Amino acid sequence: MNVEIDHEQLRSKPIGEIAAALPGATAIFRKFNLDFCCGGDIALGDATSKRGLEFSEVAQALAAIDPEGQTSAPTETEALIDHILSRYHETHRRELPELVRLARKVEKVHHLHPKAPHGLADLLEAMIGELEVHMKKEELILFPAMQRQGSGKFDAPITQMRHDHDDHGQYLRQIEKLTENFQLPDGACRTWQALYKGAEKLVDDLTEHVHLENNVLFPRFETKALG
Repeated sequence: MNVEIDHEQLRSKPIGEIAAALPGATAIFRKFNLDFCCGGDIALGDATSKRGLEFSEVAQALAAIDPEGQTSAPTETEALIDHILSRYHETHRRELPELVRLARKVEKVHHLHPKAPHGLADLLEAMIGELEVHMKKEELILFPAMQRQGSGKFDAPITQMRHDHDDHGQYLRQIEKLTENFQLPDGACRTWQALYKGAEKLVDDLTEHVHLENNVLFPRFETKALG
């Protein structure tokens, strides 16, 4: 079952808004390397032009989504926050330290290999520190206020969270650069394979995490979205 889409309306619609409204769209945007989280305010037509993509190809891919085969995050605010905490905050805390360990081992054992991801371990370790501070601010201050009040205007803390998300996006771009978009060299050992598989999952997870906050949760508590 295809999704009925008006291509002209789609061209002018912000990419983050499409990602929030159409289950399955985020996978399409990741496939075409379109930034729907930190760059979600850009119209899809402009985003495709900037990437040198054919708008019609992206639109056709979106129209081909089967909505019945998609899963989406909860829509109710409290359930959505709980989903973010369990699916993303807990996952980042569990998986990032292991990625650091794997990266240090690969950098040490394969330090003479021209494709070794030198600096990746330090980058991931820096991410742990910054993400932890960011997530604690959400868990201890912002999210409880949202759950307690149900509605309201939290422009100042949300603005700071969005700035943090932009920084997270820069880390993800650096990970992609250091790993050459997770392209393993010939004969890569199992540790190297596990590292790149885990790093790619981190990029996917954190991208989706930021999208849910930037494009779904935060607009419910911002002045510009409340009107």
